Parts: sequence; structure tokens; C-alpha cells
Amino acid sequence: MPFAIATDGAKIFYKEGGSGQPIVFSHGWPLTADAWDAQFLYFGQHGYRVIAHDRRSHGRSDKTWDHNDMDTYADDLAAVMEAAGARDAVLIGHSTGGGEVAHYIGRHGTERVAKAVLVGAVPPLMLKTASNPEGTPKALFDGIRSGVANNAAQFYWDLSLPFYGFNRDGAHVSEGLRGAFWTQSMMAGIKGAYDCVREFSEVDYNDDLRKIDVPTLFIHGDDDQIVPIAAAALKAHKIVAGSELKVYPGAPHGLAQTQPERFNNDVLKFIQDTVRMSATGA
Repeated sequence: MPFAIATDGAKIFYKEGGSGQPIVFSHGWPLTADAWDAQFLYFGQHGYRVIAHDRRSHGRSDKTWDHNDMDTYADDLAAVMEAAGARDAVLIGHSTGGGEVAHYIGRHGTERVAKAVLVGAVPPLMLKTASNPEGTPKALFDGIRSGVANNAAQFYWDLSLPFYGFNRDGAHVSEGLRGAFWTQSMMAGIKGAYDCVREFSEVDYNDDLRKIDVPTLFIHGDDDQIVPIAAAALKAHKIVAGSELKVYPGAPHGLAQTQPERFNNDVLKFIQDTVRMSATGA
């Protein structure tokens, strides 16, 4: 199994497959690279090299006590890109991973990046403030921290319901998805999972979004109960010049897992269309 070595010596696990233009996936909290398996297979079979890493303190990466912060996450992603030799890459980030992608570009630029896709992503800011009234009150994030600290196993199991919209009337509940969510979540180190709550909720990504200068697609469900769209994609899309926005009616936070065929096709079309635009000079 390949590992990238972070600046503090931590080992960051990543997996890869396929060949061609690289697509690099950043997962949501508190999951692992395996959350992207439906995309890993699909894009690997469609002529792309697929790369997905476990964020530090998640999955198979080292469980660090310190440095579980967005600056370090972005630098870890840079280490993965370097170790894998990824250039002209499409970066795809879900939820916290969307913040990671935005902050990577904010800190490291787009020399290695061709395009970006942010899915149910946390930018520009999740936290409710005077200047961000559409955000989520801090008390909710304090509740998440309490759930992780006191009974993570039950908290993660319960979280899988709104994450996939399985708590909605008439929803077809996939116990397999719930089990996969719980299993991946339980691989996270307790300190890293706890620290990460601040990084997805209180970090302001406005400046990072303004630095994105590659074709960018936002995908968000309008029934996202984890990262409500009003404070997220509806704002972020307006900040990133020339970006596209696709809103999935009734879709939950984990839409890449609940609607993989639609999601995969939309992302593939975005990648191919922007390639054609570049080729024609449009």
C-alpha cells in the first residue's frame, strides 16, 4: 500500500488505479478513501488514473494527536500529489474534502490542477455569524464534538441516517451504506475526528475560493441536512469566477453514494466538456 510522507513525518495512505489523466479524490468527515469506491471504479474504467487518500487521523493514515487542521490537510494533499506524480489533475472533494481542495489551491496554487469538483462541500463557511446568517449555529457543532467524545460508535451510526437522507419519509434505506459509513468512521482516530469538527465548521474558505482559476463544478443536494446548500454551494458558486452549479433536487449530503450513476455521468461530462473547450480555445 503506498503512503505519502507529510512534512511532520506522518504517513498518509493513498490508493490508485487505472491510467490516464489523474483524478484525485478527497473524502468527507469522518470517512476514508473507500467512500469514493463507486467513482474509483467508474473513472478508472473510463480512461482515468484514480487516486484517493485517507485524510490524516482517518482510515489507514497515521493517527496524529496534533496538526489535525486544514492547513496541514492541504499540505498532506500536496504530499500525496507529489508522491503520486499527479499533474493536470482533476480534484474532487466532498464535504470536508471540498474544503481541503479549496484550501489546497489557496496554499499551493493550480500548477498541478486542471479542474475542480466540489460536492456537498463546506466552503465558503458553515458557521453562522453576523455576516453569514445562513450558516449553522455553533451549538450544533458542539453537539457533534460531544457525540464523538462520549459515544462515537452510536453517534456515527445515527449520523448515517441524515447523511444519506434515510430519515426522510419514503426513503429507501440501504443498510449496506449505513454499515459502510459506520465501519469507515470507526477507523478514525478519536482526537483527529474531534479536531476535524472545527476545520469543517469554523474555517473561512472565502479567500481560497477567490484563488480558484480552473474550471470548477459545484454539485449539491437541496435537501442536504449536513451542509445546507444556502450557506454553501449557492454562495461558493458566485465566488468562483466562471464556475458551474448543479443542484440535485431532494438529494442528501452523500449523493455520490445514493445517486452514483447520475453523479458519475455529470462529472465525466464536465471533465470531457472542459477538455473540448480547451482544445478549441473557447
